[in-house]
Amino acid sequence: MILLMGALFSGVPPLWADAPHPSWAREFPKTDFSNTTIDYADILSGGPPRDGIPAINDPKFVKIADIQDLTDTDPVIGIVVNDIAKAYPLRILIWHEIVNDTIGGVPVAVTYCPLCNSAIVFDRRVEGRILTFVTTGRLRKSDLVIYDRETETWWQQFLGEGIVGDLTGTRHKALPARLESYANFKKRAPDGQVLVPNGRFHRNYGQNPYVHCDMQNAPYSLFEGDLPDYINPMARVVVVEDKAWCLELIRDKGSLTDGPVTLNWSGGQNSALHTSEISEGRDVGNVTVTKGGQDAVYDVTFAFVYNAFLPG
Repeated sequence: MILLMGALFSGVPPLWADAPHPSWAREFPKTDFSNTTIDYADILSGGPPRDGIPAINDPKFVKIADIQDLTDTDPVIGIVVNDIAKAYPLRILIWHEIVNDTIGGVPVAVTYCPLCNSAIVFDRRVEGRILTFVTTGRLRKSDLVIYDRETETWWQQFLGEGIVGDLTGTRHKALPARLESYANFKKRAPDGQVLVPNGRFHRNYGQNPYVHCDMQNAPYSLFEGDLPDYINPMARVVVVEDKAWCLELIRDKGSLTDGPVTLNWSGGQNSALHTSEISEGRDVGNVTVTKGGQDAVYDVTFAFVYNAFLPG
């Protein structure tokens, strides 16, 4: 990490910029680094090592009636699969980034990248196997690079795509989920379950370690790449497939329809990336997205992320 940052600040690229870092093969002995679709110079250390941000593999849930530490405006990732509803509060996910779970018989990975505000849920079944996802400790374009324990393939969280290793080029099936207020989740799923700390880890749950992250005019220095010049790079946008709408536009209109896609905004959800207490974050509102009348897969992320991964 010191060598990399020194090279970056000196303007001299590391000798291994177009190849895997020499230590990666030792850290990930099962990963086939000869099979990739990316430029290895785009991979940066996020600080923690492999598994340094621990994924939750044995999630614990309680009924809504037993929850006492969530406000109505706390942000959660809410998902319903085969009539089973679960909520994953960002007050927990901001510290773990990945939850490996099973909902209604479907193995899922619930993922959240704080630097991108990207909350995406994937089906963990790939080519007949159920994969278990963990953090690599690396970032690409400021987005999480995760890996699966079974093949040690590296995956881009925002795209849900294998980028290094045996499953390079493979895409996960993303599942419809909502980044919503706890109140909205309770209203649509009164019998739902809510993720709580399982006692295995000690974290400052409810605290935001990325204070004012979403109030900047540019992403953290861990991002390298072109920034959009037509919008504040840190503006929230709602991404559906390869198209995006500015959250501010949806808020001002209240409802927006584009072909089969309908986006609706309502107030009452805290930003997880504003104040030190997530429950006191500014109101960024809720967005629901339907396509043809059914819940659609969408992501509320920053404009620089959309520009980086889906340019043009």
